[in-house]
Amino acid sequence: MSNHASTASTQSNTTDNAAIDIDDESSKPSISTEIKSADLPPEPDIDALLDIADEVAITWVRQQSGLDEVIQALATCGRVALDTEFIKRDTYYPRLALVQLNIGDHVYLLDAPQLQLGGFWEALRKVDVAIWHACGEDLGIFYLLSGCPPLTNIFDTQIALSYLTGQLQMGYQQALDDQLDMHIDKEHSQSDWLQRPLSDEQEQYAIDDVRFLPALYLSLEYELKKKGLYDYVWADCQLYARDLYDAQHVEDDAMYLTMADYRYTSEQMAILQAVATWREELARATNQPRTFVIKKQAVREIITEKPSNMRELAHKTTMHRSMLRLYGEELLKVIKEAKNLHPAEHPDCLLPPYRSKNKVLSKAVQQAIDEQAQITGVPASVLMRKKWLGQLYEVIAFDKELSELPEGLKGWRSEWVIQTLIPVIAAHKIELQQGMGINV
Repeated sequence: MSNHASTASTQSNTTDNAAIDIDDESSKPSISTEIKSADLPPEPDIDALLDIADEVAITWVRQQSGLDEVIQALATCGRVALDTEFIKRDTYYPRLALVQLNIGDHVYLLDAPQLQLGGFWEALRKVDVAIWHACGEDLGIFYLLSGCPPLTNIFDTQIALSYLTGQLQMGYQQALDDQLDMHIDKEHSQSDWLQRPLSDEQEQYAIDDVRFLPALYLSLEYELKKKGLYDYVWADCQLYARDLYDAQHVEDDAMYLTMADYRYTSEQMAILQAVATWREELARATNQPRTFVIKKQAVREIITEKPSNMRELAHKTTMHRSMLRLYGEELLKVIKEAKNLHPAEHPDCLLPPYRSKNKVLSKAVQQAIDEQAQITGVPASVLMRKKWLGQLYEVIAFDKELSELPEGLKGWRSEWVIQTLIPVIAAHKIELQQGMGINV
């Protein structure tokens, strides 16, 4: 989220007369001319693919020497389907327990605690297509453990399904039901994956998480290419991979932005930044989840109550009593230092969101989105995300440079956004500014 002052700029209207200057490759290709789907592959024989999945070989890799076979297989397989099992219920750092990968005719189960995975991470980067379903947490662990740059070979079947169904977060079980008429058991997702040996049910669950992913990919690839949507999906998957990388590399003193509210004063923002930074550092040092140190609700109470002694901290917040005893005085010192900062040292307040009972702007924007969804075949919920629209409103209302558009609107959506959507919003700029509390 952008960190800017909440007062309006008086500079000239950027959206009216400034040319966009985006050199990033994500700004290309445009919708109308440059994106062209690859030749349509043969329609997959789902029954044959499921037969292959049923007969796939299964190999446990528990020793470092066995990992060489996996790395060699990755060098030639072209596509690999992956999943991970991990535990992070009571730690800051997730404990990777298992990596499952399917190279088409072979499923490998990597006993992660017994292996040095550096070579594996590097090999995974070089695969043409790495297939995941809902890869958010998996890639977070990958980036944490590998030290690698953002992956550029991601295909997330959940993102792909959103293009075909408009459903943004379809689960793996439903995906297999809908696309392959295949049912799998998902009741072991929260079990202890670090125990050895795994139960037969756990092992079957882990295998099934990747057993059918290649078939799901081929089914989705065919449908997406038939509709001319594959390249859009691929671009959004790489965008997501970069977003996950950025989220994994947020500096401690910027963590507060995930909890910030536009209604906070600059002093409250200073307290929030100090408390959030303190929480992050303590959670990492003690290897416990952030919420074990102090829950978000207690952080919000500190922001509003601004406690100055242990009695106020105990009675005006829901901070856990054990943490209060251990760290209460230290936290009070952090709060006091933030309250004593000079206003010039405060973080900027967040820009207010657009809110208005007048629906003229909202209806015009939704109509433009719906029309483009009809033209492209991309569901409206996928074409424009709520977060992106809010950021676009900021660009126009505060006369920012168009280079400050969110990354999601700089890729294949950029031509439509610049040529169609921005003029629609700019035509209602006064209403937009008034709805954001800007004096015009």
